[in-house]
Amino acid sequence: MEGHHLRGCSTAYSAHAFPLHTLKPSSRAGLNRVFAAVYTCAILALFYRHAQTLLYSKTLVSFYVTLTLFISDLILAFMWANGQAFRIRPVYRKEYPENIEKAMKTSDFPALDVFICTADPWKEPPMRVVNTALSVMAYDYPTEKISVYVSDDGGSALTLFAFMEAAKFAAHWLPFCRKNNILERSPDEYFASNYSRTPETEKIKMIYESMKVRVEHVVETGKVGEEYITSYQDRHAISKWTDEFTRQNHPTVIQVLLEQNKDKDVAGHWLPNLVYVSRQKSKTSPHHFKAGALNVLVRVSAAMTNAPLILTLDCDMYSNDPETPIRVLCYALDPKIQNKLAYIQFPQEFHGLNKSDIYACEHKHLFKLNPIGFDGLSGPNYVGTGCFFRRRAFFGGPSTLVPPEIKELSPDCVVNKPITVQSVLALAHHVAGCNYEDQTKWGSKIGFRYGSLVEDYYTGFRLQCEGWMSIFCYPERAAFLGDVPFNLLDALGQNKRWAIGLLEVAFSRYSTITYGVKAMGLLMGLGYSYYAFWPALSIPITTYSFLPQLALHSGVSIFPKVSEPWFFLYMFLFLGAYGQDCLEFVLGGGTIQRWWSNQRMWMIRGLSCYLFGLTEFFLKSIGISTQGFNVTSKVIDDEQSKRYDQGRFEFGVPSPMFVTLTMAAIINLFSFICGLIKFLNGSNKEGLFMHLFLTGSIVMNCLPIYQAVALRSDKGKMPIRTTITATFLASALYAVSSSILK
Repeated sequence: MEGHHLRGCSTAYSAHAFPLHTLKPSSRAGLNRVFAAVYTCAILALFYRHAQTLLYSKTLVSFYVTLTLFISDLILAFMWANGQAFRIRPVYRKEYPENIEKAMKTSDFPALDVFICTADPWKEPPMRVVNTALSVMAYDYPTEKISVYVSDDGGSALTLFAFMEAAKFAAHWLPFCRKNNILERSPDEYFASNYSRTPETEKIKMIYESMKVRVEHVVETGKVGEEYITSYQDRHAISKWTDEFTRQNHPTVIQVLLEQNKDKDVAGHWLPNLVYVSRQKSKTSPHHFKAGALNVLVRVSAAMTNAPLILTLDCDMYSNDPETPIRVLCYALDPKIQNKLAYIQFPQEFHGLNKSDIYACEHKHLFKLNPIGFDGLSGPNYVGTGCFFRRRAFFGGPSTLVPPEIKELSPDCVVNKPITVQSVLALAHHVAGCNYEDQTKWGSKIGFRYGSLVEDYYTGFRLQCEGWMSIFCYPERAAFLGDVPFNLLDALGQNKRWAIGLLEVAFSRYSTITYGVKAMGLLMGLGYSYYAFWPALSIPITTYSFLPQLALHSGVSIFPKVSEPWFFLYMFLFLGAYGQDCLEFVLGGGTIQRWWSNQRMWMIRGLSCYLFGLTEFFLKSIGISTQGFNVTSKVIDDEQSKRYDQGRFEFGVPSPMFVTLTMAAIINLFSFICGLIKFLNGSNKEGLFMHLFLTGSIVMNCLPIYQAVALRSDKGKMPIRTTITATFLASALYAVSSSILK
C-alpha cells in the first residue's frame, strides 16, 4: 500500500539479527484486574445504599442532598471506570539504538523535519526558543537530514532577529558539541552546568553570551536597531515589518536562515536547514491557533524538504539527549509495526521542579503512568510536544491515503530542488496563505485537526480512530526537558484551557465515549474518555468540598456512623482509591511528598480551573462569548522563582479562581472547628467521624491557602480583595444552607 514505508528507507532496511526494541508486560496487571473487580463490587454496593436512601427519604432536603451525592458519586465512578483502561495491560519498552547502524547505513537514515512553535516574544522569550532549536540542530544525526522550521505565530521581528543570531552561533556550537560529545546541547543548560572550563569552552561561552545580550537588548527595547543589521539579507528580512504589519494582520514571511549544501560551520561541515515561518494572518480569516500554525508548517515543509519524519516541539522543550532520533528509528524502521505506526511519543519532563512539586506540574499520570497503560493497547495519546510523526499519518488511515489538493504536498513527493529556489519559495508562500485551506480537507481529514483548543489530544485521538497506532518511548535519560509555571495562576490557566478543549471533544460528533469506542474499541475509548471528561470532576470535588461541611455545621449527618457496616464500605472506597493512586505514583518513581502535592492539586483544580472551564464551555455552547486562547508565560520572575523554590504558593494577583478556593478553605476550617468541638463534647461522635475525617483532609490540603491569607506578607500572598470577597460569599452560603438544612 502506498505510503506504508518511510520514503528512502524501505529498500535500505533488511532483516537483522540484532533487536532494535523489546516489550515487557507489567507484572502488576493481574493485581490491577483483581482490585478493579473488588472495587467495582464496592461501587455497586454504594449505589445500592444511595438508591435505598433516596427511596426512604423523609424530607425534601434529605432527598436532594442524597441525590446530589449520588450524582457526584456517579461521576466519580464513571471516571474511575475510564481510568481502568490504563491498568489493564501496561507495558514497558526498551530500545537498542546501538544496533541501528548494524541494520542500515547512516547515509540511508530518513530525513527529519522539526517543528518549533512560538507565539509571543514577551511571554515566550526568543532566547528560550533559540536554545530549543540549537539543541535539536545539534542532534547526533546526519546534519544534511535535519531541517528546523520555526513557526512565529506572533509575527515578531524580534523572534526573527533572534534566529538570525542563532544561525551565526550554530556554526560554532554544532562542531563544538560533536567534538566534545556533550549531552546538554542547549547552550543555556550546558553553561549553567558544571562544564569543563577550557579555553575553547570559554570562547564558545563568550560568543554565546554576546549573542544573548544582543537578543535580550532587542527584546527589551522592542525593536531591531540599525546597529544590529550587518548584511543586506538581514536588512531585507527585517524591512518586511512595516507600519501596516500587525500581529493579527500581516503577509506571510518565510526566511531561510541556513541552507544545507550551502552553509558550513567553522569546522567545514554542512549545517542543517533553518527556516523562519510566520504565516499570513487576517482578522477576517480563522487561524485555528496552534493547530493552524502546525498545518502551515506541514505544508511549507512539504514544499521545501518533505521529510518522512516530523518532530513537534514546544518552544521551551529543549532536547536533553542527542541520541533521541536514533531511538525513534528503532521503532520507525521495524517492518512489523511500520505499516500502522503514526507517531512515537516521549514523556513531557521538566527541569526546575521544586522538591515537592507544589503545583503538580510534573503531571506524572498524564505524561508517564497513563501512557504506559495506553501503550499496551493501541498506544499513547499525543501530548503536543516531544513527538515524532510519520508524515504519511496526516493523510488518511493506514490503508486509505487521503491525497492533498496539490501533488507537491503529498507525503510521497520527493523534493529535489534547493529550498531557496524561487519556485520552491513561491509554493511555500502560497500554502502559508490565510485563505489556502478554504474548501480543502485540512483540519478535518488532513493534518492536525481543528475543533478543540487541545489540538494535540484531538489530533492523536482522530489518528487512532482512523486505525493508526502509536508508541510510548520512555528512556532512562529524559529526551526533552521543559519549563514549568512558577505561579499558581499560570498553572491553573493552562489547565482551564485544557478543560475547555477536552469538553469540546467530549461533546462533539467525535465524542470519545461514542465515536471513539466504536472506532478504537472499548478500552481505548474509555482511556480517551478519562481525559475528555476530566473537567466533570469539578462537580464531585465541589460537592464534597462544600455539602458535607455545611451539613456538619447544621448538625445534619449524611454519612454512616462508625458502628454501621456501611462505614467500612465508605472507608474502603476512599482509602482504596487513594492507596492505589499513591502506590502507582511511588512505584513510578515519585515521592510521597510529590504525591501529596499531586492529590492536593487535584482538589485545587476541581475547585478552580475545572469548575471555571466547565462553566465557560457551557456558556460558550449557548452563545455567550468567553475569553479566548492565552499563551502560558515562560518568563521567569526572580522573586517568584525564589518563593517557588521555597515551596510557597504564588497567588499575588486577584482571580475569580482564587475566590472559590478561599471559600472552600474558610468553610472547611470553620466546619472542622465546630465539628471538633461537638465531637470533644461527646455529641454524636459516631455520626461526626466521617464528616470530620473528610473536612480535616481538605483543611490539610488548604494549608497553603491559610498561610497566604493570614501568615504571609510577601507579594505572593492572597490578595485582600480576594479574601474579603470569599469571606462574604462563604458567610452568605452558610446563612442560606443553615436556613435550608435546619
